[in-house]
Amino acid sequence: AFQTPKDKMHTAIARKKEMKWLQENGVKGIKVDFMGGDKQTTMRLYENILSDANDHGLQVFFHGTTLPRGWERMYPNFVGNEAVLASEMLVFVEDVREKEAFYATLHPFIRNSVPTMEFGGVVLNKYLNKGNEDGQKRLTTNAFQLATGVLFQNPVQMFALTPNNLTDAPKHELDFMRALPTTWDETKFIDGYPGEYAVIARKHGETWYVAGVNGGAESKVLNLDLSFIPKKDGVLIRDGEEGLTSVQNEVSITDGTLEVEMDSRGGFVIKF
Repeated sequence: AFQTPKDKMHTAIARKKEMKWLQENGVKGIKVDFMGGDKQTTMRLYENILSDANDHGLQVFFHGTTLPRGWERMYPNFVGNEAVLASEMLVFVEDVREKEAFYATLHPFIRNSVPTMEFGGVVLNKYLNKGNEDGQKRLTTNAFQLATGVLFQNPVQMFALTPNNLTDAPKHELDFMRALPTTWDETKFIDGYPGEYAVIARKHGETWYVAGVNGGAESKVLNLDLSFIPKKDGVLIRDGEEGLTSVQNEVSITDGTLEVEMDSRGGFVIKF
């Protein structure tokens, strides 16, 4: 049942009928999943869906899909693509769960260097399910999860929250997510190496966000060059002493640099 409705996008007649009905009922966007490879017919289907959806005022996400290739410039209603081993795979595949931090240090350099990557991250449950009592345990820290909200660029961030997070997550983490932008005016690479760690800064308006993750088995101390940021005082969310928890404190850039520490599979975010 979770895979329905089916067969609504394959032909022009069915697609336009469905989109007309969606538009009449006030729907503003659709997510189309399970695309069949990169055959010429499938690539044409992508563009036909985008074109027809634009005629009906619908924005489009694609899941189970190929890498986007310039569609954000061709179609004003194209929002984003998955095209990545996304957060659902943390539950389905043990190897992906164990290598979550490692893969996160690859995405900014490889997959997400091409626009829009819908990962569906920022998981705050201790266990990777709604009950949050047992099952596959999350191996990364809360600060790591918050950092992916900045590192992974997508115009609509799908936070993987469950109702209990509204009461059991620290207030500063929820406040951070409430204020996190989804569009960026400027992006800067700060430090990192694929497969080891990654630190990126993004600007929205007059506010800078600096985020980093550690994919290694050991903690890491970095001395970051942040001399380009005009504001010298910021708020840091970093790894706490109890693994999954995070702590928040004020920081200041001194002589253009700032020292930060990340736990193994940990991370940080700073807002200036």
